Amino acid sequence: MKSPLIVEPMFHIGPVPVTQPVVATWVIMAVMVLGALLLKRHLKQRPGKVQVVAELVTGALDDQIRDVVQSDPAPYRVLIGTIFLFVLIANWSGALPGVEPPTAHLETDAALALMVFVATLYHGVRSNGFIGYLKTFAQPTWVMIPLNLVEQITRTFSLIIRLFGNVMSGVFVIGIMLSLAGLLVPIPLMALDLLTGAVQAYIFAILGCVFIGAAVSEGREAGSPERSAP
Repeated sequence: MKSPLIVEPMFHIGPVPVTQPVVATWVIMAVMVLGALLLKRHLKQRPGKVQVVAELVTGALDDQIRDVVQSDPAPYRVLIGTIFLFVLIANWSGALPGVEPPTAHLETDAALALMVFVATLYHGVRSNGFIGYLKTFAQPTWVMIPLNLVEQITRTFSLIIRLFGNVMSGVFVIGIMLSLAGLLVPIPLMALDLLTGAVQAYIFAILGCVFIGAAVSEGREAGSPERSAP
């Protein structure tokens, strides 16, 4: 089995190579956008089954965000919800024949973790002001500034490695079992891999929420007033 760090291009757009994880990512994004547009067009006062499920998922998401951030979930709902759905669908896409999950490749996981990193900085500054957010790096004392800065970077890397390691290992195990035992024997492992994919999507989204919540709440604890969004 080839190394997960080496991805052969499927085709080129001019000089730019396009790999299978990129194509899978485009397809997942298109499915999510199309699904959101269709759901929006069919919203009703008396919801159908699909709308009921969507409302239950949104309510559960809001409850999770509210518990973690300890504030109104509205500013964080779109980001955390989109990350969760994308990672979930990406992880489950490996169940399709011939498709490798985009999250089994470092570049996809790095892009997702970078989004969380940027969102953490944005919401930290948005809630506490630029100076107020910078002061959080000096808690509990200015001696901790280097360690707090390193923490921002290392926890971003931890998001990348955790998601990559879990998804990639599942792909490897199922691939090995398919090559050794045929089609039917790995089915229980594939079911377990779907469960693991759902758990990893939940963990990634919740950790992103925790990081954002920490950036918001640390400023409050330091005595910096929370500011409303412009």
